[in-house]
Amino acid sequence: MNMKRVLGVVLLASFALYGAESNSARREGRYDQQVQQLATGELQKKNTFRGVSAEVEDGIVTLSGNVDLYIDKTNAEKSVRKVKNVDGVRNHVEVRGKDVPDTELRETLAKKLRYDRVGYGIVFNNLTVGVDGGTVTVGGHVRDYPDRDSALAIVQTTHGVKDLIDEIDVAPVSLFDDSLRVNLAYSIYNASGMQKYASDPQAPIRIAVKNGNVELHGVVLNDADRQMAYTQARSVPGVFSVSNQIMIAPASGR
Repeated sequence: MNMKRVLGVVLLASFALYGAESNSARREGRYDQQVQQLATGELQKKNTFRGVSAEVEDGIVTLSGNVDLYIDKTNAEKSVRKVKNVDGVRNHVEVRGKDVPDTELRETLAKKLRYDRVGYGIVFNNLTVGVDGGTVTVGGHVRDYPDRDSALAIVQTTHGVKDLIDEIDVAPVSLFDDSLRVNLAYSIYNASGMQKYASDPQAPIRIAVKNGNVELHGVVLNDADRQMAYTQARSVPGVFSVSNQIMIAPASGR
């Protein structure tokens, strides 16, 4: 094939690609006005979105404005995503509700999360919370996705949260690990001198299990109880390893 023919093929391919992109843009642009009307209609259905507006270009919806709670920001995006012919959403909505100092916000969230999922295996979850300028980072380990979703819902509906970073590790589904969890909880909480912790609804000793590996978290009254929890965990058949990260409560908290 000579050079002229090669150039001709390249030009034809370029024109074809340009034509396809132009046709796609025209198709997307043709629906923009309709999408914007429908997206605006969805936002107007709830008073919580009264400060949010939508603009559409080539099928992409850009949300802007402000809301009171972080959950309102995420729900506004969910509302417009279900509109027909929406190809994507840029969520530029700002949370401008009540301002809460980082230390106070962290304490509020930590307390809520400590009691979250009582009666649903709370003892097998261990969450961490960090706050920086209203941006909340939630980490740690949970047993399943309902536990994760419940924790995130608490953060999203708390006043003062401006943004949310999800770093929660969800354990893989495992009947083996589930059996270990039950045996570990029984062994630790029923050991001599440890029953006092079993009556506390916040489950002071948390047990995270992943692929047979165990992490112990929480707070106990003294080093003897800390060592007892570790010894009991090590004694459970099937446990591969135990990392004891339990802390001892300060003297003032005893």
